[in-house]
Amino acid sequence: MIQILIDNPLLLLFVVAAIGYPLGRIKIRGINLGVAAVLFTGLAIGALHPDLKLPEIIYLLGLVLFVYTVGLSSGPGFFASFRRKGLRDNLFVVGMLMFAAALAFAAHRSLHLKATLTAGIFAGSLTNTPALAGILEYIKSYMPAGGASLDQVLAEPVVGYSITYPVGVVGMILTIALMQRIWKTDYAAEVQALHDLGVTNEPILNRTVRVTHPEVTGETIREMVSAHQLDVIFGRMKRGDQLMLVHGKTCLQVGDLVSVVGTQPNLDRVMAHLGEPSAVRIELDRSEFDYRRIFVSNPDLASRRLRDLNLQHQLGAIVTRVRRGDIELLPRGETVLELGDRVRVLTHRERMDEVSSFFGDSYRALSEIDILTFSLGLALGLLLGIVPIPLPGGIIFRLGFAGGPLIMALILGALGRTGPMVWSLPYSANLTLRQIGLVLFLAGIGTRSGYAFVTTFAQGGGILLFAAGAGITCVTALATLWAGHQLLKIPLSLLIGMLSGLQTQPAVLGFALEQTGNDLPNIGYATVYPIATIAKIFLAQLLLMLLR
Repeated sequence: MIQILIDNPLLLLFVVAAIGYPLGRIKIRGINLGVAAVLFTGLAIGALHPDLKLPEIIYLLGLVLFVYTVGLSSGPGFFASFRRKGLRDNLFVVGMLMFAAALAFAAHRSLHLKATLTAGIFAGSLTNTPALAGILEYIKSYMPAGGASLDQVLAEPVVGYSITYPVGVVGMILTIALMQRIWKTDYAAEVQALHDLGVTNEPILNRTVRVTHPEVTGETIREMVSAHQLDVIFGRMKRGDQLMLVHGKTCLQVGDLVSVVGTQPNLDRVMAHLGEPSAVRIELDRSEFDYRRIFVSNPDLASRRLRDLNLQHQLGAIVTRVRRGDIELLPRGETVLELGDRVRVLTHRERMDEVSSFFGDSYRALSEIDILTFSLGLALGLLLGIVPIPLPGGIIFRLGFAGGPLIMALILGALGRTGPMVWSLPYSANLTLRQIGLVLFLAGIGTRSGYAFVTTFAQGGGILLFAAGAGITCVTALATLWAGHQLLKIPLSLLIGMLSGLQTQPAVLGFALEQTGNDLPNIGYATVYPIATIAKIFLAQLLLMLLR
């Protein structure tokens, strides 16, 4: 059987994936390894024979697919995060990652570790696969093996990574559990305190309000929303027996019934301003106006702002909600549509088919990828990765297969489109490619390093590497939580999401969401994830430069 797998690398690839992926879904005390279990399956199978390994092109292909799709989806949020306190939060996370790199440097000196193992421990204790990929690229470019084979040298950082990866997940979770118990955090109170900042992600509701305050009749809807900062969408209105759509120039009258869409706190503000809640639910009346969930599959609408579509004038329609993946958003004029969004549209019944055609509403189209822009974007990223970047001291740095596509994807994802060329991918296609890429990468490096992994443990060095990784993980987590909460006064709900982003670890984020019972960790995670990924790629290679 071993010889069959050696002779058939594609069979080996799918055996590793088929065993590892379901293993990663098994939960022990609410914690699972996720897709990272593919790495450990690859290590176990690769340990059976020194020739039992996948070709290098497998993990390189997986790497570029993974980092490019992550960058495309993170691009808009990455640049938007620098507004308000996003710059502070990103600088804070970069500072803590530099602290983690200093801890790795100290472990190297005190334990007399190889530079390659130290870099792998850094990547593993912070559970960052692109950083490991950057290390491997650097080794192939700048660190000739000397007396040892290149494959053996390339295996060393993977060994350090795989030994410390599990504690990188568990250590973060245990640290969060410890500190929230010490501080006795009231997550519900944090959510209430942050309502005014607009950072909560509460369910979007539809309510009918009866206008009873005569003082509101002299202003248009646009003037009212602007003057009172009302973060809601007005849908239809009933005046007497007549139903009509609300637009910016609509003026309300006493006795009008108007449907309003928004979160509960904002709906309460609107009701207090206009009058009182009504038992009549005009949004349920579909005799004249109807609503439908429609897929955005028309490429002409990708990366377009809602206000630029002029829907009310062109189609007599209003978008009342936008669903992106599993998250429902309240649309605003500056909301940018993405392929794969599902918009809830309110319009005249006879115009619904026209509106559906305008947005596309084709699930098949969303399953297809624009090969031209996808391939061109990847090619630009790979070219960026091979550009030499001079650093002080005569050091030459390259972004490599991990950093080049990631940075290019962040830029293209933020642009959205260039003329007729749409750079973004449909949401479902992005997730599929990302998952496939990560499985290819983990299976590839796992099988190529399995034999060296077992050899390291057999020689008694594995426990030492594990302890070093545990120290880096736990000390970094404690320092981040203490400085962020005690010095910067960041609410713990947001901070543990930022810690998950610093760790670039979905398992830690899942634990944070479970503990808080709200969506604030998602906001912290998305704010710092891209910069944390880039910083760890750079710092991991910098460690090798300094220690080689």
